[in-house]
Amino acid sequence: MDFSALRNLISRYCAGEENWVDSRTVYIGHKEPPPGAEAYIPQRFPDNRIVSSKYTFWNFVPKNLFEQFRRIANFYFLIIFLVQLIIDTPTSPITSGLPLFFVITVTAIKQGYEDWLRHKADNSINQCPVHIIQHGKVVRKQSRKLRVGDVVRVKEDETFPCDLILLSSSRDDGTCFVTTASLDGESSHKTYYAVQDTKAFNTEEEVDTLHATIECEQPQPDLYKFVGRINIYLDRDEPIARPLGSENLLLRGATLKNTECIYAVAIYTGMETKMALNYQSKSQKRSAVEKSMNAYLIVYLCILISKALINTVLKYVWQADPNRDEPWYNEKTETERQRHILIRAFTDFLAFMVLFNYIIPVSMYVTVEMQKFLGSYFITWDDEMFDEELGEGALVNTSDLNEELGQVEYVFTDKTGTLTENNMEFIECCVDGHVYVPHAICNGQIMPGAASMDMIDSSPGPGGREHEELFFRALCLCHTVQVKEEETVDGIKRGIHQGKATSVYISSSPDEVALVEGMKRLGFTYLRLKDSHMEIQNRDDEIERFELLEVLNFDSVRRRMSVIVKSSTGEYYLFCKGADSAVFPRVISGKVEQVRARVEHNAVEGLRTLCVAYKKLSPAEYEEVCHQLSSAKLALQDREKKLAEAYDSIERDFILLGATAVEDRLQDKAADTIESLHKAGMKVWVLTGDKMETAAATCYASKLFRRNTQILELTTKRTEEQNLHDVLFDLSRTVLRQHGSMTRETLSGLSNEYHDYGLIIDGATLSAVLKPSQEGSGGNYKEIFLEICRNCSAVLCCRMAPLQKAQIVKLIKASKEHPITLAIGDGANDVSMILEAHVGIGIMGKEGRQAARNSDYAIPKFKHLKKMLLVHGHYYYIRISELVQYFFYKNVCFIFPQFLYQFFCGFSQQPLYDTAYLTLYNISFTSLPILLYSLMEQHINMDILKRDPSLYRDIAKNSLLRWPIFIYWTFLGVFDAVVFFFGAFFLFDNTTFTSNGQLMTTNTQMMFGNWTFGTLVFTVLVFTVTLKLALDTHYWTWINHFVIWGSLLFYIIFSLLWGGIIWPFLNYQRMYYVFMQMLSSGPAWLSIILLVVVSLLPDVVKKVLCRALWPTTTERIQDSDNLYQSHLSEFTSLSTLHAPHRQQKRPDRQNPAPRRSESPPPKKKLLYSHWGAGGPDYCTFSNFVRFSENPRHSGATYAYNAPGPETSV
Repeated sequence: MDFSALRNLISRYCAGEENWVDSRTVYIGHKEPPPGAEAYIPQRFPDNRIVSSKYTFWNFVPKNLFEQFRRIANFYFLIIFLVQLIIDTPTSPITSGLPLFFVITVTAIKQGYEDWLRHKADNSINQCPVHIIQHGKVVRKQSRKLRVGDVVRVKEDETFPCDLILLSSSRDDGTCFVTTASLDGESSHKTYYAVQDTKAFNTEEEVDTLHATIECEQPQPDLYKFVGRINIYLDRDEPIARPLGSENLLLRGATLKNTECIYAVAIYTGMETKMALNYQSKSQKRSAVEKSMNAYLIVYLCILISKALINTVLKYVWQADPNRDEPWYNEKTETERQRHILIRAFTDFLAFMVLFNYIIPVSMYVTVEMQKFLGSYFITWDDEMFDEELGEGALVNTSDLNEELGQVEYVFTDKTGTLTENNMEFIECCVDGHVYVPHAICNGQIMPGAASMDMIDSSPGPGGREHEELFFRALCLCHTVQVKEEETVDGIKRGIHQGKATSVYISSSPDEVALVEGMKRLGFTYLRLKDSHMEIQNRDDEIERFELLEVLNFDSVRRRMSVIVKSSTGEYYLFCKGADSAVFPRVISGKVEQVRARVEHNAVEGLRTLCVAYKKLSPAEYEEVCHQLSSAKLALQDREKKLAEAYDSIERDFILLGATAVEDRLQDKAADTIESLHKAGMKVWVLTGDKMETAAATCYASKLFRRNTQILELTTKRTEEQNLHDVLFDLSRTVLRQHGSMTRETLSGLSNEYHDYGLIIDGATLSAVLKPSQEGSGGNYKEIFLEICRNCSAVLCCRMAPLQKAQIVKLIKASKEHPITLAIGDGANDVSMILEAHVGIGIMGKEGRQAARNSDYAIPKFKHLKKMLLVHGHYYYIRISELVQYFFYKNVCFIFPQFLYQFFCGFSQQPLYDTAYLTLYNISFTSLPILLYSLMEQHINMDILKRDPSLYRDIAKNSLLRWPIFIYWTFLGVFDAVVFFFGAFFLFDNTTFTSNGQLMTTNTQMMFGNWTFGTLVFTVLVFTVTLKLALDTHYWTWINHFVIWGSLLFYIIFSLLWGGIIWPFLNYQRMYYVFMQMLSSGPAWLSIILLVVVSLLPDVVKKVLCRALWPTTTERIQDSDNLYQSHLSEFTSLSTLHAPHRQQKRPDRQNPAPRRSESPPPKKKLLYSHWGAGGPDYCTFSNFVRFSENPRHSGATYAYNAPGPETSV
């Protein structure tokens, strides 16, 4: 009986989930196997629909409302609104309902629009056409209708619609070439193989006759792992079983290259494809500032409840006297008399809650939303973040995280296409100590000025010439490069020389292409591989043919590759190339010392080096080699181990020929950006799917690792020699012994006085570290690993699957410090970590737009990250932290007098302020100045922020929203409120003067009643909080002046109109003539001025003392700039300091990045810094030297900059 079929059946119908089944059976072409072969049980699989959207049409309203009311503030205001509807409260329900409705609606529209864009992107993918073989014919279908078991035809340059098993190819050998740039970041061509028994099925009719089933594992996210087998039914009874591995699996998102067409069968579709399993679900990110706001909100909620409780208790204590409980002018109704005292007390408590609820600033959330939305445009408008080549600037996909850009502690970056341009450049080669330097060879294109070949040192003698040619032949033969003799590759015309189409090289390794192209420049051209013969053209234009007998493929443990070839004269050669550490120990002769010296010299330059060696084989030795290799390849058990042993015995006793140097060109200013991030106190990790050697070389070139960095390896190679437990503890002892007593600041610095550690870890070892231990003893591997990482200045993670990148980010996020993380990448393989990190940044690279589409921000190049964090992030954080603290402060000032007033009105819930003032205080009178401040404040000029990255540390760890600062602002608000209330109270106690000087007693001063008193307090309040913001403003423009003084003027005009006219739509006229009567009193004017000064004085004194005694770095720079502005006329004439012409703003667009060999332009010392945009510039000096390669005022990129110096208090 077939138990596996029974198990599948039980799992399907009883377990209810496909995941319970260990394997799946796919029927190719949906054909039943021959009768009696096996039970035919068709399984249900998902269709090929991809879903990245969050909402549907039906669940948008409930789901979105649920998410929004999870915010404490929104939920709170909903409750207050409902209370105002249910009971009789001092204020109208509109005062709470309208702002809440506005916030909810705006947020819902914004999130709905973003999700609509995701739906649109999904539909474009799901509706793209695919070609399926049905009944011997090609049928066109939409991608979403593709099913598991369908046979698909894919043509060159098309993307695979789902995960496929390759059945046959248009190439005779059954191979196809694929780029997986959007999956693992590697844009090189990889070779995949068809099953030997199906590669002959080359037409639709032949494919349709195929009877076979595939048994394979259930979907899992590891891109590099696949286990399965195919059972092919021919005429015989028993099927032919063939193994399937990752070399047969074509992944969704990869692209077919250099192959006319293929036929393949779908095995994983839709959300079960490996790429979809590697996507993180898109959760809503919240910034640290928002979390602080929520915490402060809870504190203020407690204060509010306390106030309401105190007032309720005191009200009933006050009303214990029957005369006070029911005075003659306010008799209770019969219903009120019969109501239970607890119900009355609860109703009063809710009424006090509504009266004091303005202490919770609902308008703060509206203002914060507007500030984030409008502020995000400054990134989009920034000219310095515009890329001429792409024709695009930075994009903001979500504005919720602007301030988080100023709080980043860890930066996780991809390598290929993010740090590098993904272009390999052949720099030089060294043969027996003689160095050959062709000028610029870059992906087949000879750069301008490369008319001849430079030869350093003297030419080799006759014997040396033979070695030289053997070296060139070795590099022309020892590779896996494919040749494409067409005009276009990847849709781009390449390899065209003098109007003729020439060959273009394609390989799974870009540096192999660079080496072969370098040899072509030096006179030896690799032509093609045809019928197992490699053809090369030598310097004399003669064609040489070598039979390719064996390829010993490269692997990361051996770190070398070899080929065995047979020349036309019958000689057998084994050519080997690999890392110096993998080749030098196996060399028995050759000029080792000269070559080693050159290799070390190139390593210091940050170049990727390979050594080349060879040996001749006799026919008998070749036979022995063949026997070793064939027996290892046929082994079913421990095949990899036996192959490694065979390679080890074969690759010995070499003669050294020379070495090569290749450069993976870094993006412009990538090294400078990483250096600036380090100085700003951030730790940079490189997470890549690339090989360890490649990635390490890039890390050196980008200054992530320095020459004095001691590299610690936590790799598969090391854990094979030593168990993981011992390796981790060894590394832990090494770093802790050195760093035990060092602070974070010391570690982040660039001093050479201590050991600088860099860690390299690969994907397989990371899986072992993160794997939960079965024994319980190894459960703390994760903590040890984190401890090692904390003490390393840089970490490189190579051979990472996309989901592993996300796991690393998640691990750091969850560590005890809870640092703010940023992930940056350019391919679909980076989407998971971009979604996992607090801030995700996509680069608009060559590998599609998946990363840019799924990120929070998108930038054209890695270098733009520097300005985004050090300038924009810094400004956003400074602005929003002031906004949050200021909002809480002005609402304490606003509502605390209302609390104090209850002690003087018998706790009757009488409002101190008129309803118009209550409603408009946060909406009109005080909202615009803080909104403008939060959009435009520049406490330090942006040129200084870029030149001195260490200023970023001043705002690290949410320093401006810590509890001590919050408590200071709250106490300042309480102090000011007490001054407003009691100042006004005592100045007008018992007696006062009218405008004509007559003394008035308390009995006759009807004009100074409760509304006049409330209006006086409110006037002092509005002036104080507005002037407080003016004192905090460092960057003044005409807009600031207009808004701040305009707000005060608007308040006065409104009050005059509100009290100067009898409004027919109002059922009360209590404010009529109140404001004018108050202003007609001289003491009122005096008290306003006096109370405003007294309120602001403590804050001014505190600032002056702190600046004088304990200044921060930021304050020192502000003071130095102000000092130098005051000395402007003594040193420099203004005419010499005009801002550069606008056309000079984009020098990096007109001039290509300097080559490695060219010296950078000399640096100039600056004794000035430009201020203002297009207006007069102000000379500033500083007590520290500033350097710049391109002195210009970057502030002009901001649309809102206006003439005028920066000032400070």
